[in-house]
Amino acid sequence: MRVAPRPSPPEPPLWPLVRGPALLTLGVTLVRLVGELRGLSPSYFSRLPGGGLSPVGITWLAPVVGFYLGWRLWRAGVSPPPLRDALRLPVAGLTVAPLLAWLAGRLFRTSWTANYTLWAVAAVAVAAAAYAAWPALGRPLLAYAYAARVPVVIVMAVAIWRGWETHYDLPPPGFPLLTPLPRWFWIALVPQATIWVAWTMATGAVLGVLGGHAASRRSRGRPPSGPRASGGSPAAAILA
Repeated sequence: MRVAPRPSPPEPPLWPLVRGPALLTLGVTLVRLVGELRGLSPSYFSRLPGGGLSPVGITWLAPVVGFYLGWRLWRAGVSPPPLRDALRLPVAGLTVAPLLAWLAGRLFRTSWTANYTLWAVAAVAVAAAAYAAWPALGRPLLAYAYAARVPVVIVMAVAIWRGWETHYDLPPPGFPLLTPLPRWFWIALVPQATIWVAWTMATGAVLGVLGGHAASRRSRGRPPSGPRASGGSPAAAILA
C-alpha cells in the first residue's frame, strides 16, 4: 500500500517576522532625514547623492536583518538548507549580474536612464536567485525589503517636490536635468524597487542561512519542539 507523504508544517506568519525589523528600519530612515534637514554632522548624515556610505542608514541593516530572520526561522521550526547550496545562488547573483550590467553599460555607452534600466534588470535576477536559495527565507526578506524601501520612495518624492537638497533628492553627478516626476521615477522608484531590494535580498540571504545554521549549532543540532518544515533549496537541483 502506498503511503501518502506527510505534509510539511506551515511557515511562520509573515508579519510577526518582519514587523520589528520594518519598524526599526523606518525609525532609522526618519532619523537620517531629520539629521540631514538639521545639518548634523555629514560624517553620519551625509547629503551626498547615494548617501555617501553614512553609518546612519538602512543599507547596513539588510545583512543584520537577514541573520535575524534565519535565526527566527530555525526557532520557528524551519531548517536551513546546506550552506553550500544556499550560498551559491546569492553570491553568484551579487557578483555576476552587476558585472554583466556594468559591462553592457560600458560596451553600449548607455545613457543614465538606460544604465538604470540595465541595473534594474540585473537586480531582478539577483533578487530571484536570492529567493530561490532558501524560499522560506526569501519570502520574509522580500516583504522586509519593500517594507524598508517604500517609505524611502515616499520620502524621496516629498524631498524632490520640496527641494530639500538632501541625499534623498539630489541626483548623481552628470544625471540629466529632469522635471520632478521623471526625476523621482529614475532616481527613486526604479533603484529603490529593484536595485536596493536586490541588495537586501542577496546580503540577507547570505547572512540568513548563516543565522539559521548558527541557531542550529547553538541548539547543538536539536530542533525546537514540534515538527520541522523542509528547508530544501532549489539551488541543489539547479546547480547540481
